[in-house]
Amino acid sequence: MLYPNTLEQKLGFDTIRERLKEACVSPLGQDYVEKIRFTDNVQLIDKLLQQTTEFKQIVQYEPDFPNSNYIDVRPHLSRARIEGLALTEAEFFDLKLALRTVQDCLRFLSRQGRDEGGTFPFLRELAGPVGIDKKLTDALERVIDDRGNVRDSASPELAAIRRRIIGEQANLRKRLDSIIRQARQNGWIPDDLSLTVRGGRLVIPIAAEHKRKIKGFVHDESQTGQTVYLEPAEVFDANNEIRELEYAERREIYRILLALTDQIRPHLEDLRKAVNFLAQIDFIRAKAKLAVQLEAIMPKLHDRPFVNWIDARHPLLYLSFAKQGKKVVPLNVRLDEKGRILIISGPNAGGKSVALKTIGLLQYMLQCGLLIPMADYAEMGVFQNLFIDIGDEQSLENDLSTYSSHLTAMKQFLIGANKRTLFLIDEFGTGTEPGLGGAIAESILEDLNKSGAYGVINTHYTNLKVMADKTSGLINGAMRFDGEHLEPLYQLEIGRPGSSFAFEIAQKIGLPKGVIDRAKEKLGSQQVNFEKLLKELDIEKRVFSEKNIEIGINQRKLAQQLAEYTALKTRLDNDQKKIVNDAKQKAKALVQEANQRIENTIREIKENKAEREPTKQIRQELERFEEKELKPEPIVIETPKPAEEEFEHDNGAIGVGSYVRVAGQNTIGEVLALRGKDAEIRIGDLKSNVKLNRLEKVSKKTFKEATEVRDDRPRSQGVDMNEKMQNFSFNLDIRGKRGEEALGEVDRFFDDALMLGYPELRIVHGKGDGILRTLIRNHLRGYKQVGKMEDEHADRGGAGVTIVKMK
Repeated sequence: MLYPNTLEQKLGFDTIRERLKEACVSPLGQDYVEKIRFTDNVQLIDKLLQQTTEFKQIVQYEPDFPNSNYIDVRPHLSRARIEGLALTEAEFFDLKLALRTVQDCLRFLSRQGRDEGGTFPFLRELAGPVGIDKKLTDALERVIDDRGNVRDSASPELAAIRRRIIGEQANLRKRLDSIIRQARQNGWIPDDLSLTVRGGRLVIPIAAEHKRKIKGFVHDESQTGQTVYLEPAEVFDANNEIRELEYAERREIYRILLALTDQIRPHLEDLRKAVNFLAQIDFIRAKAKLAVQLEAIMPKLHDRPFVNWIDARHPLLYLSFAKQGKKVVPLNVRLDEKGRILIISGPNAGGKSVALKTIGLLQYMLQCGLLIPMADYAEMGVFQNLFIDIGDEQSLENDLSTYSSHLTAMKQFLIGANKRTLFLIDEFGTGTEPGLGGAIAESILEDLNKSGAYGVINTHYTNLKVMADKTSGLINGAMRFDGEHLEPLYQLEIGRPGSSFAFEIAQKIGLPKGVIDRAKEKLGSQQVNFEKLLKELDIEKRVFSEKNIEIGINQRKLAQQLAEYTALKTRLDNDQKKIVNDAKQKAKALVQEANQRIENTIREIKENKAEREPTKQIRQELERFEEKELKPEPIVIETPKPAEEEFEHDNGAIGVGSYVRVAGQNTIGEVLALRGKDAEIRIGDLKSNVKLNRLEKVSKKTFKEATEVRDDRPRSQGVDMNEKMQNFSFNLDIRGKRGEEALGEVDRFFDDALMLGYPELRIVHGKGDGILRTLIRNHLRGYKQVGKMEDEHADRGGAGVTIVKMK
């Protein structure tokens, strides 16, 4: 079921039909375009998509496929049914060309199926029932030539008549040439005039004043009346003879065509199938041509309601942007049993309506058998009902207001919605008082959710965003918006609601600041904080997305370095084993050589009978061998330098019970526990975790002095760290503030950040003349904890935002 009746026009499918008609080469395919209908038959949809996918390959890679003479001969076949009626030469010529195209298509598909392992199976299945009797095509070839005329050989009688006509015409021309030559010599005919035909008879042109010089019949005269066309009396009988032969030729041709018509009459049903096949080929090729233009594909098809679209593009927007050299921002959306109804919010002109129409048009195209523009690994389900409420049906005739037309649509939705329904609602609940409209919209949404239907809804109502966050089956989505430049990004992000950015957009277009401030007061702090939170979440998400990318890169580098380290360690272990083995072999050889020398020494001492001088020399040689060969090599061990963060403070190591001060501050606290490189310290009633490298050890005396001074002052209230962590945002916006006011906010912001241990801060000050930017950065240089300051990325504010990185 489809609702409303104007669904195709609202989605833009009527334009898709027109483009398909333009892609057809004959009325045959155009008639099929008019017959396109929405269906929920999965087998039929799959078959239509497969056929178009196969033809898309033909369009792209098979230039030999027949692409001409897709002639609509259906009226000729209807006339041929009438007994005693003969088709004309032109009609038989059209039939001949059309059947020739059918045969060429069949031969192409047959060859592909035979030679290339069975390609294009669905198109070959389409061609299966088509068959043309060869005797019929041979008869057409025998009778009709390639110029659309009946051949001389169509019958012996026709051949004889045409030979006689040619002979008579030749004799007649000779006689007329003789007459016109004589008349030219007499000056009755100008030199530039020659024989011509009037009323099917050969005549000579002659000056009007000389027309009585030649006996004959005047058939015509020129517009000026100065020339008449005369048939000489002496050739009158010859012209009559030719005329009678032409009548005989015409009768014989009619007899031949009548016989040929009788011959094809028994085959009219087969011919209709052939022509219908030609129409389907023209139609499918038109769909394939459009698919090539759209870079469309066939997604994975499911026989159940399901949406998992990747890089989906609006077809008409894609074609329009392609002409302008621009690219469409693709749409990613998923609807399944856990999240059946998507609530899209975001600013006006942010792309919500385009996203909605993209979903509706692509789903409708798929269930009409058209390929769709999205990633080839996308998945699509099939719906039984498609309901849309886009625009309004406001009508003076029906006495319907905008809101009444929306409620009428909602009534139809509630009646017809079931588990196989896809509904699309644009600007849900608008057109009446916002409080009442939001309440009614929420109630309608509850019933639609209970029905199990799938849907996408655009809205600005906060109560619907909250409902989607708390209700099973509903899911929030937002059209992304650049909060810095106040420009839409046209990207759908599922999982969180979007802000309308109403105040920011009003400020951008120059609405007075006082008006905006009063509007915020009238709205109330809760709604303003909600919109502010959504905006900050969007900024934080983008920043953390980039951080995640950076972390991913670092993790890959770390994995690579770990792999290199492992390989190096393995190589060193192997080298060590090799060195030890070599050393053992060398030691073994040295021991053998040493033993040999000792034995030689003992033998020589004995031989010399232990005389003093020879014995001394022998011992010196043995000592030199020992000193040279067996002396160990000195080993130099380099002590690695400790990492910077591992140096202890000059005043000694920090341990549990130590008194410490946060670097750059006067507040002193006591260390309660150490956890790796972090320390838990107590400052008065406050406990906090601080990096060790940010702490300085102080003496107990200094701690007591600081405590005594503090005790003389009024006691400060305790700080709820959880609350402060919840309410803190690393993004500070000071645009439009005066210098002193801005510096005060920066100091408070910086103190909170130091207390909570934030490594990086973001201060939005705007570009302007750069005065506030310079003032803030000079002020921040006075903080010892500031390690680096730089501009934000150009896409997120550039020089209008300062990124502060802590040491």
